Amino acid sequence: MSEKALKIAVSGKGGVGKTTISSLLIRHLAAKGRRVLAIDADPVASLGGALAFPNHEAIEPITNMKDLIFERTGAQPGTMGGFFKMNPRVDDIPEQVAAVHGNIHLMVMGTVDHGGSGCVCPESILLKNLVQHLLLYQNDALVLDMEAGVEHLGRATARAVDLMLVVVEPGARSIQAAKMVRDLAKDIGLTQVVVVANKVRSPEDEDLIRTALGDLELIGSVPYAQEFVAADLAGQLVFESGEFPDYVLAVMKAIESRAV
Repeated sequence: MSEKALKIAVSGKGGVGKTTISSLLIRHLAAKGRRVLAIDADPVASLGGALAFPNHEAIEPITNMKDLIFERTGAQPGTMGGFFKMNPRVDDIPEQVAAVHGNIHLMVMGTVDHGGSGCVCPESILLKNLVQHLLLYQNDALVLDMEAGVEHLGRATARAVDLMLVVVEPGARSIQAAKMVRDLAKDIGLTQVVVVANKVRSPEDEDLIRTALGDLELIGSVPYAQEFVAADLAGQLVFESGEFPDYVLAVMKAIESRAV
């Protein structure tokens, strides 16, 4: 029997280590032999680097694929108003554009440079439809690395997300961002929201975070560790051998168990 498809969205304030946690989760799932679809939906795309994808700097964001956007929507990228398809074909895009490394398939969404996050333009329409297709119809394990919000999700896709994981660090701003994500997720019907704490330096840090989160559930924490700092400074894969320490494995298993 094949394993259940997992759809996990990862959010959090910039700088908390959201992409690091996303990359560890992706590698954990891939190490079990799963085909993992990794979606970098953060405007500051860095998931490819965190996963040590070959030539990750050259992976083209979908919002930069002008020919594809025009072909599918009938409108030139960068235009607002006018007529274009609101339901463009997207089902074949993952196989066309995903970068592949082992059994991880990476897609970089990119960002829309005008009109705000809610703009009705060809790029945003294509991304919205693509994310909806990936969440509703793909049978892989899927990890969506996104910024502190739910801009790439909607009521039509919220039911397909098994888990919204919010990464926080010790600090009031990241806790506030987590509560904002929880409220936004609730507005679109996504109620399965949990938190992982990162860069935790002491049991007191964890206790303070747990208290500050209130009714948001903290399911695990990752300590501030020199391995992460050294890998980041060297531009290398953290735990390059693929052998995760027990404290990382415990968090990854906790996330996976809540998404099943």
